[in-house]
Amino acid sequence: MTQKKTGFPALPEPVPLARFSAADDLRAAIGLWAAWLNGERRASAHTVAAYGRDLAFFLDFLTEHLGELPSLAAIGTLRPGDFRAYLARRAQDGIERGSLARGLSVLRGFLRFLQRRGLAVTTALAALRSPKLPYSVPKPLTIQDAAGSLDAAAATNKWKGKRDTAVLTLLYGCGLRLSEALGLSRGEAPLGDMLVITGKGSKQRLVPVLPAVREAVADYLAACPFILPKDGPLFVGSRGRPLNPRIVQRQMAALRGFLDLPDTATPHALRHSFATHLLGAGGDLRAIQELLGHASLSTTQRYTSVETERLLAIYDAAHPRAHLDWGNLDRQSDSVIPAKAGIQKPESACAAISGPPLARG
Repeated sequence: MTQKKTGFPALPEPVPLARFSAADDLRAAIGLWAAWLNGERRASAHTVAAYGRDLAFFLDFLTEHLGELPSLAAIGTLRPGDFRAYLARRAQDGIERGSLARGLSVLRGFLRFLQRRGLAVTTALAALRSPKLPYSVPKPLTIQDAAGSLDAAAATNKWKGKRDTAVLTLLYGCGLRLSEALGLSRGEAPLGDMLVITGKGSKQRLVPVLPAVREAVADYLAACPFILPKDGPLFVGSRGRPLNPRIVQRQMAALRGFLDLPDTATPHALRHSFATHLLGAGGDLRAIQELLGHASLSTTQRYTSVETERLLAIYDAAHPRAHLDWGNLDRQSDSVIPAKAGIQKPESACAAISGPPLARG
C-alpha cells in the first residue's frame, strides 16, 4: 500500500539551526541529528519541531549557566548537577511534569546520538531519573454523549455543519486522529468500504468505513460550495483552504457548552470513545490496536482500565452489598465477601469516573 503524503493541514516548521544557542561544532551536530530524525527515524514534523524546541530551551539555559556558547567539548564535561539545575529552572517556569519528562527524554536521545557518532560522550544523565508521571486513563464520552455530539453538529443545514459532522463522525466511527482526518485528500474520501490511513511514523493501516461515515462524508461533499481537486484537501474552511484543526476544536468546545459535556470532551476524546466502546462491546484488543494504529499493545491496554472502572461503578451502584463497610467484611461470611472472589474494592469506585457510567455497546 502506498499513499501520497499530503501537505495539509499545515505542518510545523522545524526549529532553524540559527535558533540554537551553540558553538559552530555543536550546531553542526544538531543539524545531523535533525536530519537523522527526519530520515532514519521518520519522525513526524510535529515530533521534530517539539524535539527542537526542547533542545533549544536546554541550550539557552546552558549558555547562561556556563557563561558562554556550549560546544561539543562542553557537552562532554557536563555533570548531573547541571541537568538538575536545568530541570529546576524549567519547573520554576511552571512547566508540567509531562513536559519535563519529555524534555529529559529528548536530551537523552540527543546525547546518545552524539555518542554513537563519536562526537561527544557524557554519562551525567545516567544518574538522573525522569519525573514520575501520574498514570493517565483515557477519558471517553458515553455512547449517548458521543451520539449527541454528532447529532448536535448536524443540526444546521449549512455546509459547514455538514463538514463538521463528517469530521467528527470520522473520529468516532473510524477512530482517526484529528490530523489524520484533516490530512485526507479529496481523492481519498472515505466513500468505500475501507480506508487507507497513514499515521504516526508514516505507518499505514486499513480502517473499515461504516455506512454512517460514508453518508456523512457524501452529505458534506454534496453541500460543499467549492470544487475540490482530487489531490487537494477533503475538508476545507470558509475560503476553500485546508481546514484548520482549531476550527474543529472550537466547534467541539461549543458542543460541550451546548450539551453540558465535561471539559475532557475534545475531538481526541471521540477517538478514545471509539476504542472504549468497541472494547466494551467485546472487541478484541489486538484488533483495536490495529484500528488505532498503536505501535505498542501497552498503549491500547489503557482502555481496559476505563472498562474496569466502568464495571466497578456499575457494581458500586447496583450490588446490594456494595455499600457495606469493607473494613469489616472479613468478619462476615465468605459468601458475601466479593474480595474472596478476587474483586478488590477501591477507596471509591464511583469516584473513579466523572459523570454517568458508560453505556454498554
